[in-house]
Amino acid sequence: MMKSLITALLFASALLTAGDGKDQGWKGTPLMRSVSPGTAKAGDVLTVTGEYLDKTRVKEIYLTDGKVEFKTEIVEQNENEVKVKVPADSKTGKLRLMVLTTGIQPQFLEQPVSVEIQ
Repeated sequence: MMKSLITALLFASALLTAGDGKDQGWKGTPLMRSVSPGTAKAGDVLTVTGEYLDKTRVKEIYLTDGKVEFKTEIVEQNENEVKVKVPADSKTGKLRLMVLTTGIQPQFLEQPVSVEIQ
């Protein structure tokens, strides 16, 4: 009797959790792989390539020195490429790119690419 009850509960559990096999809440983590040009100045447009860079995953993009962030203007955006304008108030030197993700709990993710600002 107990074995039948456990089997029935397991079967019911499998039916309730079965769906189309897709996790609707999962989103790939944005990853920037390259930026060009490698040297820029205020007002220039940078082309960033990578993965999961579309509007459903990336809300904002910043340049950072690790202490201060400079918000860029997103000019174009799709899953594999984003074009951003270097802000007028950004400092000179080597700055890394950082994304602010979308969602219920947005996160700042510093990326493994940098640009030299003149």
